[in-house]
Amino acid sequence: MSNNTAKLHEPLFHIVKRSAIPKWQSWLVRIGSVIAALIVCGVVTVLLTGEDPIQVYVKMVEGAVGSERRLWMLAQNTAMLLCVALAVTPAFKMKFWNIGAEGQVLAGGLATAACMIFLGDKLSPVVLMIVMVAVSIVAGAVWGLIPAFFKALWNTNETLFTLMMNYVATQIVAYFCVKWENPVGSCTIGVINAQNEAGWLPQLGNKYLLVILVAVIMTVLIYFYLNYTKHGYEIAVVGESERTARYIGIKVPRVIVRTMLFSGAICGVAGLLLVGGIHHTVSTSLVGGQGFTAVMVSWLAAFNPIVMILTSALLIFMGSGANQLASSCGLNQSFGDILTGVIIFFIIGSEFFVQYKISFHKKSKEVGENV
Repeated sequence: MSNNTAKLHEPLFHIVKRSAIPKWQSWLVRIGSVIAALIVCGVVTVLLTGEDPIQVYVKMVEGAVGSERRLWMLAQNTAMLLCVALAVTPAFKMKFWNIGAEGQVLAGGLATAACMIFLGDKLSPVVLMIVMVAVSIVAGAVWGLIPAFFKALWNTNETLFTLMMNYVATQIVAYFCVKWENPVGSCTIGVINAQNEAGWLPQLGNKYLLVILVAVIMTVLIYFYLNYTKHGYEIAVVGESERTARYIGIKVPRVIVRTMLFSGAICGVAGLLLVGGIHHTVSTSLVGGQGFTAVMVSWLAAFNPIVMILTSALLIFMGSGANQLASSCGLNQSFGDILTGVIIFFIIGSEFFVQYKISFHKKSKEVGENV
């Protein structure tokens, strides 16, 4: 008989899911991540440019809110990102991972552009506006309906399906940019109806206010829809457990289709605002990646439309400041994108520490075995 002593070498640390932490503590973690991101961005910029660290942060703030125009731009860009985030939220709350907002917004924007090009000189301004609103909503809703239909009937993977639909929408827009090119040979659509402004959404005081007002109204309506309506209740139940939803009589396929129709329709409105209210043209870069950023906005806000106002504003503020910092330091746009990526990385990382904690082992254990 021999006595062997084996030493169990446990990992230095392991990750443990938190049971729950107070809200103030979770927000403290998030605020800490933003501060850490700013410090890293400042250090990187100082190392590359030799700028005074204080001036680095001053330039970031000035880049976002340094003038009245920049302040309005910040509000408008926040409103647009908020609109797209509001669109994906009902589906996300149902645990239908709609990554196709980019394509759904493009569909609404392309439909709006088509109305402006072909009906701009044929309909009265009021009728044209009504047609543009209706067509953009239908286009976005149909683009959202396609993956929902396949999910409801054949349980396809909605993440891959909606992502694929983004590429299809991009190529369709690229085709029509060539078909409707203006001037000929440019492969782009110039400003649509620049002479008579037919189809341009009306300005309320200034060119920024309409988009902001629409975003505020949509935020209130979707908050009410998700929290105080039967449809919102069904979305929440399906998100918690499809089995439970079926047990209590909720028709899950119908909820999936209805919710994606709703999400797509809101994306269509976002496309209408981008084409008819802001850019007055359409291109493959119309959405500018906001369909993907909106996923993070919704997730960070825990699918709460009111909190999304803050998360949207934070991301736009940080991104605008980073881009202006890169420009003022004589660096190219790619450097601004790098700083924005660093900021987003830290913000996403904060959610990890809200949900999980790292537990360290003090020492390894010894186990004796008699053979």
